[in-house]
Amino acid sequence: MLPSILERMSAAAHRVGRDPTETALVAVTKGRTVGEIESEVLRYGHHILGENRVQEWRKKAFELEGVEWHLIGNLQRNKVKYCTGAHLIHSLNSKRLADALEAYGEKRDHLFRTLIEVNVSGEVSKQGVDPEGAPELLRYVRSLDHVTVEGLMCMAPYHPDPEAARPSFRTLRVLGERLKLDVLSMGMSSDFEVAIEEGSTLVRVGSALFE
Repeated sequence: MLPSILERMSAAAHRVGRDPTETALVAVTKGRTVGEIESEVLRYGHHILGENRVQEWRKKAFELEGVEWHLIGNLQRNKVKYCTGAHLIHSLNSKRLADALEAYGEKRDHLFRTLIEVNVSGEVSKQGVDPEGAPELLRYVRSLDHVTVEGLMCMAPYHPDPEAARPSFRTLRVLGERLKLDVLSMGMSSDFEVAIEEGSTLVRVGSALFE
């Protein structure tokens, strides 16, 4: 339940001397009905939601008002035209996607707020630029007028032991410090407490909310 997740987040922050308000919860609603979202998330006054798929997000956004929507899944270039209602796109992973966002942003006079997705683990199954490629992508996006980079995002390899994710989160934090980017989207249901200990400012929690 959401209150218990918030309590765990707060405890993780206090363990390392961080202010709990420095980390926000993105409640991931992938595969959940509007009724479930209302009863398990919105009724507690929490309105920061995340969706993986543009089509599913658009359907829910039509029915739910007052929500700050985050797009956290892989974004295809042909879906960019639907994304002006997103508060933050977590998965900017290429110059081609940046170009698609820029072109549509110019057409609609819209600024897309994004995070660069970084493949910190080197797994071929994961999206994102490698850590060495992030500075170049950041420089490129900073030359654009309708796309801005506010931080970084990563997905740690899944492991039964949350501690196994710590090196991945630490890598992203160090990269963020080097690039002077304050927003770090890292940590999911299985490892968000470790992510907070390592400096996460956005945790993406889904399954743990609906248990």
